This record gives sequence, structure tokens and C-alpha cells, in this order.
Amino acid sequence: MKVEEIFQVYKENIMPTYNKVPLIFVKGKGSRLWDIHGKLYLDFFPGWGVGSLGHCHPKVMQGVRDQISKLIFVPNNYYHPFQAKLAKELIYLSFPGKVFFANSGAEANEAAIKLARKFGASTKLSANGEQSRTIGVSTKLSANGEQSRTIGKGRYEIITFQNAFHGRTLAALAATGQEKYQSGFEPMPEGFIQVKFNDLAAVKQAVTDKTVAVMLELIQGEGGVNVADKDFVLALRKLCDEKNLLLIIDEVQTGIGRTAKMFGYQHYGITPDIMTLAKALGGGLPIGVMIAKKELGDILTPGMHASTFGGGPVICRAALGVFKAMQQEKILKNCKNMGEYLLEKLNLLKNAYPLIQEIRGMGLMLGVELSIAGKQIVQKCIQQGLLINCTHDKVLRLMPALNVTKKEIDQAIGIFRSVLANRQ
Repeated sequence: MKVEEIFQVYKENIMPTYNKVPLIFVKGKGSRLWDIHGKLYLDFFPGWGVGSLGHCHPKVMQGVRDQISKLIFVPNNYYHPFQAKLAKELIYLSFPGKVFFANSGAEANEAAIKLARKFGASTKLSANGEQSRTIGVSTKLSANGEQSRTIGKGRYEIITFQNAFHGRTLAALAATGQEKYQSGFEPMPEGFIQVKFNDLAAVKQAVTDKTVAVMLELIQGEGGVNVADKDFVLALRKLCDEKNLLLIIDEVQTGIGRTAKMFGYQHYGITPDIMTLAKALGGGLPIGVMIAKKELGDILTPGMHASTFGGGPVICRAALGVFKAMQQEKILKNCKNMGEYLLEKLNLLKNAYPLIQEIRGMGLMLGVELSIAGKQIVQKCIQQGLLINCTHDKVLRLMPALNVTKKEIDQAIGIFRSVLANRQ
């Protein structure tokens, strides 16, 4: 298809749910993309972190090619070895627990919300940290004098945070602390209370006898690359332990090495009760995962939750390829070193260009806050062959592949510097 024909087909046949950049990519390798005209781009924002190993990593492709020639799909009422291998690897790298497989971060978060509510239906808030159980069933008198049974909601409220982003499905959207994403889809599902990020007092004030969990991102990506304070997270873990609340950590963007550790929570000296993963885990293919601690692992029983395509053979082979590459190619070490190098280069730009207000983040998940709207900067960078992103109007996001090189960072910084210089 010709360029204009592609654009026209999109206009006539595909819902306009994305703000599209008029680029058509046809090939990718590592941190590089080629458009339909053969122009080369340096990709420093590969799919919100999906491309953590760049495009078409050999170990991911090897697993996919091998599996797709043998067996593509197995429904989840049967077994297959690669789902077992991936689950074992995830538990080995994280914490003792059990895994639920889905197709996206939103699906993983939906599973976490359902698990938390099911947990809350049979437990109650504790003042001393001891778990106590309640049946959640009450009786009432009917109009004709007969006694009838009603099922109580138990604990179902989940505390989330302003500027959070947990997905586009309705429950995940209700958990998201940004009204702009919720507008037009009201009424939101009940049971989500948003409070200020990094504010323990606000969390404590929000806890009631209906509270069952606290859900947060350790780095709010869509919220502007806001990093959770270590003291806040430690205190949150302590509060959840004391009150018999579940701590749900959304690692859809931070998980699988993005922060220079396999999982972001490992920077904080805590373990979540539930963790959700997606994006980088599949090496470019769609996957979502919820991991729950052992004591929570059997709460969801057959018929309570499902995902038709979750954890299929092909995607599991891709994810196993991701882990193989990370281990054999020392990806976490490279992320740490290149994250420090990129941060150093960005701080030099900050010193030279006053429109850069702040640089924040962790590993290779960095935000550059400007004093001006960032859209024009992004557009100019794209014109010069550098793909980056802007969120919250003024925060540029850089999330290059974790195997990015110094040479590629120097090229990206060179383009960024040129754009800033011409803006002055």
C-alpha cells in the first residue's frame, strides 16, 4: 500500500483512539527503526517500555519462531510446558507466590482488583495486624415477615493515588487518579479512593473499615515520572501489615529491569502482596501477569477469573527469551551504567538550557520537566530522527532499550541539544 492510501484507510476504517504521528514504520532492529521511506530513527521510547530489549531481539525471535511452527494456542483448561517454565522463573525472580496470566497491564490490574475484593469479602480490618475472617453474610426481615439472606460487600475499597495510571478498562480506569482519562465514561465503578502521592497521612486518613488494599506505581509514568519516596513506601508497607491491607504494586512499566533492578520494589526493601507486570515482559508481544503471595494464591478458584489468550505458548516462549537475554547479556548492569550516563548527559543539558526545570526517574526511566509545553520539542526531535514522548504537557519521557549503548545515547543527546539550541 502507498503512504496516502494507508493514511486514508486508517481514517475510514480504524477508530481514532490515538493521537497519531504521521510515521509508518516497516522495520526495526535494536534501538533503531526505519520508516516506509527508508529514513532511520533512534527509538528512545519503544512502546512505553515494551521494547526493553529493542526491536526484534534475537533470543526473543528464536523462541517465537521455534514455537510458532509447532503449536500456537492452547486453552487454559490444559497444560503446556512453557507456561509452567515462565511461572517458575517469575516466582524465582520475585517472591514466593502464584501467577495469573493475562494479555496486558490493564488486565493484570483488573485481576489484582478482583483478587483484593475477594480477599476483602472474607477478612476485616485489623488493629493489631492479625488477620480475622468474617463471613460477609447478613439476614434481614422481608416485607412478608420471612427472613432473607443478603451478601454483604465486606471490604472492597482500594486506595490509589493522584496522577496514577492503571489502565483503560473501567475498574483500572476508576483506580487511575487522573480525571482526564475518566471524563465521559461516568459513572466510574465504586470503591476507589484517590489520595496525594507520597503522603502517608493522607493514606491513613483514607483508611476505613471498608478498605482492603493500597495500589500504587513506584514511578508514575503517565503521571509525569514521579518517584515514590523510600520512607513513604516503607511506611506504607508497615501500615498495610498493621491494618491487614494488601499492598498492590503496579510494575507494568517499572518491571523487568527498567529501573536497573528486575523489579522496582527491590529498590525499597519491601515485598508487595500483589504485583502486576506487562509491557517489557513479552519482548514486543502482548502479555500481562499478576503475581500474588502464596497465602493469596488460591483465593481465585475455577470460574472466578479467566483470560482466553493469557499465557499462550508463543508469548511464553517470547518472555522466556527476554529473561534469557537479560541473564546472558548482563542487561541489568548495562541499564544501571547507561542510566547513570544518560542522567549525567541530561544534567549537563539542564545546566546549559534554563527551560529544563528538573530531571527525575530511575534507571532508564527518566523524565525531563520543562518550563514550556513539550509537544513542539518532541516534534522537532522526531524530525531529526529521535523518538521520545511527552506526558503531563511539560514532561519529556526517555525510556530507551535497556541494552542501549553509549554511542546511541550520545546520538540522542546530540539531537536533543540541537533542538533545544534552536528553541532558545
